[in-house]
Amino acid sequence: MYEGEYQGIPHPDEVKAAQRAARAKARQAQAGATELEELAEQYEDIMEDCGHGRFQWSLFIVLGLALMADGVECFVVGFVLPSAEKDMCLSNGEKGMLGLIVFLGMMVGAFIWGGMADKLGRRKCLIWALTINCVFAFLSSFAQGYGFFLFFRLISGIGIGGSVPIVYSYFSEFLQMDKRGEHLSWLCMFWMVGGIYASFTAWGIIPHYGWGFSMGTEFQFHSWRVFVLVCALPAITSLVGLMFMPESPRFLLENAKHDEAWMILKNVHDTNWRAKGQPEKVFQVTHIKAPKTQEDEFIEIQSATGTAMQRWAVRTLTLCKLVLKNVASLLGPELRLSTMFMAIIWFTMAFSYYGLGVWFPDMIKYLQQEEYESKVKVFHRERVERFHFNFSLENQIHREGEYINDKFINIQMKSVKFENSLFEDCYFEDIESTETIFENCTIRSTVFYNTDLYEERFIDCRLENTTFLHNKKGCHLDIDEENDVLIYLVSFLGSLAVLPGNIISALFMEKIGRVKIIGLSMLISAGCTFFLFLSFSQAAIIAWQCLFCGVSVAAWNGIEVITVELYPASKRATAFGVLNALCKLAAILGTSIFASFVGVTKVVPILLSCTALVCGGLVALKLPETREKILQ
Repeated sequence: MYEGEYQGIPHPDEVKAAQRAARAKARQAQAGATELEELAEQYEDIMEDCGHGRFQWSLFIVLGLALMADGVECFVVGFVLPSAEKDMCLSNGEKGMLGLIVFLGMMVGAFIWGGMADKLGRRKCLIWALTINCVFAFLSSFAQGYGFFLFFRLISGIGIGGSVPIVYSYFSEFLQMDKRGEHLSWLCMFWMVGGIYASFTAWGIIPHYGWGFSMGTEFQFHSWRVFVLVCALPAITSLVGLMFMPESPRFLLENAKHDEAWMILKNVHDTNWRAKGQPEKVFQVTHIKAPKTQEDEFIEIQSATGTAMQRWAVRTLTLCKLVLKNVASLLGPELRLSTMFMAIIWFTMAFSYYGLGVWFPDMIKYLQQEEYESKVKVFHRERVERFHFNFSLENQIHREGEYINDKFINIQMKSVKFENSLFEDCYFEDIESTETIFENCTIRSTVFYNTDLYEERFIDCRLENTTFLHNKKGCHLDIDEENDVLIYLVSFLGSLAVLPGNIISALFMEKIGRVKIIGLSMLISAGCTFFLFLSFSQAAIIAWQCLFCGVSVAAWNGIEVITVELYPASKRATAFGVLNALCKLAAILGTSIFASFVGVTKVVPILLSCTALVCGGLVALKLPETREKILQ
């Protein structure tokens, strides 16, 4: 006996039967329904029969790990850059390029893999994308030169760029309508887990510079390279899991592969009901509509002719044409308005989110640097003779000093500046320095032995009878220097702050609707950025960062869910790929523009992000609501 019967609550099966009857009635009234529309209706009925259970949760974990790998990829370069720049002797321009190359790779990857997933299959393309990411992430950890490291991270980014558009398209096609919004939102949480995983592993591995090995001076494998390897684990785990997952049956049906789709759907049905203790439930579907498209016929005709090389060339050329045709169709009469609205929303959201994601930690570092410089010690006209400096010098300015017959041996110099000073008969040995310069100094009869005080550190100085012996070559990481954990802490807090917003958006996605969640979240995020005008301390900036991340994630969840639901199955991954590529372009522009204003003014970044979010939020309110829409 059903427990809710006495309370007047209808049985879930009765509700589903009523919904199906309403859909059937609407279908009869709509005499001109196409084969694809009939397939969408029937597919929804089949997914309701299959239920939501063990199969979906297994796929949820596997695809979640792929999404987690995407989240990790966004943090890897930022975490390794402070160490890699010293290992590889990177200039400021090279550091900037390395920071942007990942987004460039992900932009290209999203476009390519999204388009291919609609033609070759979700599972197949995701496997190839993750394989490329794993292989080139592994190679990048061993790359000793800047050029190879940059190239390997670019290809790694192209690989992982396919994860977001494919994962959401793939998972949505195993979900029934009333579960879709909530469970796609739960899936978004794995991106947050990726940020937390990257922060924790970076914090635990990178400071241990001795974790590694070296082979002479040509090959160095330090702790940051170990971190790069560890960051590939989510992608590897997801790749293994995908070997046990089937292709999307909806994709197979769209491509006239009825028998394969039927077997997969039967397996989903049996897996779920067995896990629920009802193995006697029988999969009753005997026939599923599978329309045959002209594109499939064209490929089959060409594939049956010519040599193997000719067939491969024809398939590749045909695939490129079909992908580009699919991309062009997003601007067709039926989808043009939706695509334009979604492009504006994706761009404005990504521009603000990624731009502020760089601005927050850079601004905190700037405030720290200002505080550090305010504590500088100034020594004026000091005279030191026959003294042995055996202690480190830090954050000091020495003006018009005289150093006669002094020894500086086995010490560190950090942020030390000598101005208009005289060094005579001095001896420097085993010196490790950071931001140390000599300006307008006179240096006579002085020896520099095994130091990193190169001649370029001496600005407008007079060097008389001065010798440099066995200068340290290359860029040496100061293993005794305290590693700044701020970059890890800020990233960790920002990722953790996403949790409440993720939970709330998942619980209310079906109740409030996608459009309202996107619009309200973007407008509230704009308010958060506006209040940054009142932030003058590190703690205040971190607090507003956490609030911004917590609110904006709800908008991201709604954007990703509605993107899946607005487009038909034959264009879903393509549309997601194009919009995600636009998102990465916005990320490149946002990070570049916002970073250039750190230490100059905070008015421009705040006004830019606030304006972008308000525009995106208002446009989002014009979108059609899709929470009760069958997946086309």
